[in-house]
Amino acid sequence: MQVLLLKEPRDGASGPDPYIKELASHGLSATLIPVLSFKFVSLNTLSDKLFQPEKHGGLIFTSPRAVEAVKICLEAEERREEWDRSVKEKWNAKSVYVVGKATAALVRNLGLNPLGEDTGTAEILSRVIIEREDTNIPPLFFPCGSIKREVLPSALRENGMPLETLTVYQTAEHPDLDKNLKNYFTVQGIPASIAFFSPSGVKFCIEAVRRLSGEHLTQIKVQPHNSKYMNGQIFSFAAIGPTTQDAITAEGLCVSCTAEKPTAEHLAAAIAKALQ
Repeated sequence: MQVLLLKEPRDGASGPDPYIKELASHGLSATLIPVLSFKFVSLNTLSDKLFQPEKHGGLIFTSPRAVEAVKICLEAEERREEWDRSVKEKWNAKSVYVVGKATAALVRNLGLNPLGEDTGTAEILSRVIIEREDTNIPPLFFPCGSIKREVLPSALRENGMPLETLTVYQTAEHPDLDKNLKNYFTVQGIPASIAFFSPSGVKFCIEAVRRLSGEHLTQIKVQPHNSKYMNGQIFSFAAIGPTTQDAITAEGLCVSCTAEKPTAEHLAAAIAKALQ
């Protein structure tokens, strides 16, 4: 059975995408279509703040893209040597919070020690931060995207936790998204499962998926079951986490499965179970 993954390829990695690899281990053939494009902004400001750790109580990363912005700053200004020599250890003396294993892996590549990679969501990470940190610390520094959700900033501020945010990338629809979706549905037909990886992905893809799925989407919309058999084919929606699940259901669509944790292993297992 075919699975369509609406996500960006893994950053700078060789070999198969881990989601494609995990789904293959369950006997499922997956295709990846990039949904988002990114433009980095405010990098000079970001660089200044990265090299003044004494002004902040710690770091927060909730997306791989924010970590990539840090990497660009270190490479563009050839400041990696200074970073490795002294600056990263000053940050490691504080807390460096992350959501998810992919973000944690990129943070480790910067020489930093991530905390919270198993939290899975910004909401749970905010609870960890509130439990661990004193409100008298300097502000935590949170590089983020232009369409970040306000769950984490709101939770921290409501609990008196000082926080400084900086938008370091802007998110937009991938320029080839519509064309790539049309090509996929023309060649492969309707997949057994479509997996979404962010509320932004739902926002940018949902109208094209509605159009290309036609009557199949109407049938699954009104049948709130794990998955729906249609003409001998199973059709279902999968979500990488609860936030993405909420974005799908807000469109009036049923979610067949949600990964217990935002990892390739958990999502593949959930999809395989839903398609049984």
